Amino acid sequence: MTDWTRLLSSERLGDASYRGAASRSVFVQDHDRIVFSAPFRRLANKTQVHPLYDHDHIHHRLIHSIEVGSVGRSLAMRIGQWLVDQGELPPGDDYALANVVQAACVAHDIGNPPFGHSGEESIGDWFAGRFDLGRGLAADLDPALQSQFTAFEGNAQGFRILTRLEMYRNRGGMRLSKAVLGAFTKYPVTARTRDSLSDAQRAGRRGLKKFGLFSSEESYFAEVAEALGLRAEGLPQARHWHRHPLVLVVEAADDICYNIVDLEDAFTSGDLDYDTVRAPLEALIDSSGKDSSHQTRAEHIATLRAVAIGRAISACVEAFEQNYDAILNGTFPGALIEASDRAQQFEKIEDLARSRIFTSPRKTELEVSGRRVVQNVLDGVLPVYEDLAAKGWDAGRLSGPTEQLRRAISLDLRDVTDAESALHGLADFTSGMTDRYALRIARMLSGT
Repeated sequence: MTDWTRLLSSERLGDASYRGAASRSVFVQDHDRIVFSAPFRRLANKTQVHPLYDHDHIHHRLIHSIEVGSVGRSLAMRIGQWLVDQGELPPGDDYALANVVQAACVAHDIGNPPFGHSGEESIGDWFAGRFDLGRGLAADLDPALQSQFTAFEGNAQGFRILTRLEMYRNRGGMRLSKAVLGAFTKYPVTARTRDSLSDAQRAGRRGLKKFGLFSSEESYFAEVAEALGLRAEGLPQARHWHRHPLVLVVEAADDICYNIVDLEDAFTSGDLDYDTVRAPLEALIDSSGKDSSHQTRAEHIATLRAVAIGRAISACVEAFEQNYDAILNGTFPGALIEASDRAQQFEKIEDLARSRIFTSPRKTELEVSGRRVVQNVLDGVLPVYEDLAAKGWDAGRLSGPTEQLRRAISLDLRDVTDAESALHGLADFTSGMTDRYALRIARMLSGT
């Protein structure tokens, strides 16, 4: 046996003595805690690709997350069975592995702000502008911590939600198993540590492509990594870790879903025509041109999507098996999709998305509006934190208008005691918004 016993640790962050029931494992409970949480529920009104879309059949973040969980479970069951056959896992642990992956999958976008990746950029650009001005809270923050705000990252915000903000606040958060938290963390490094590494040190390390931990939650991940046996590199004050092998399975499920389903959504929305969507899906599955005359075009695209997902799952399972040793020792440099025999077909789909879907006129117009909405919210809420700083971090001393604003938007000021926690509080509030709630608060703050 390899280290899978540690990699599938069911020990909970913040509640190490807890044990699951025979009829409902800790990993299944993790999945349920995530699905029934408020941050997960809010994904129903957060952009996947198309902001503020009224079409009922266009994906939003919640539906996408559920679909990623389904694909991730299928991937993990096949990989788990292979590991059992290879003598790497004891029989029965293939189900545990699948449950870990499904839970991590449904959580993978839980930290995303309104308006998708455009919202991430908007938050980061706003913070960058504040640091450039060098006044107020921005001037009081340790410069080494600035990049975690100026390059705001939904993955790091997701880990913060799971381990600190939701449920048992500051006491383990959702208290998920360490296996699920390890499988969730795509980038096990803080922005400060990543900034300290050279391009050569980051080269070929997918886990260092971005940062996935805020400094405020680094100690939580250190505890997770120790339990899972994830290797640490660097100095104690500038550590980064090897990724959990199941991170690649979670990433693959996400890659499969958004690439293939984005095409179906583009057809549904009218951004791409039938033949433009049909051709890359047929190429992905090596279609033999089966008769589809009995189907509408929408039905045919849905059939191709379903078959394409199944073909992609098989390709990623094969890639995992072929690269198993490198995956387990942390030296595998890429993604399963990129290492699969479907890599070329997926690259063409990604090129099509970049050139035709992500640049569609309606999407572009709404992203411009969304950027302004997010930055208006940040501008409007910042005075509460500035007043709090001026009053010695005593929320009971807020001035009348500031306190009125705090009540109007139900702003949570617990734990805000310095510049860093204040800026995190501002980011927590803004990134937690749904698209429509952000629009409503922006209008209220601007008096319109």
